[in-house]
Amino acid sequence: MSRARPVVLGALTTILGVAPLLVDPFFKSMAVTVMFGLTFATALTLVVLPLFYVLVFRIRPT
Repeated sequence: MSRARPVVLGALTTILGVAPLLVDPFFKSMAVTVMFGLTFATALTLVVLPLFYVLVFRIRPT
């Protein structure tokens, strides 16, 4: 979990950096796609993949 904070903060800065594009009708669809895609990928990386790894390799807490 020591890497969760930098990953979340990095994703958050990118999401907030793209947020001003939501005002422009030309770039709005791209901004929404980038924001939701990055949110989904971050959640997948931090939650789903570790759970999948634990289930597949049957890792038990020691």
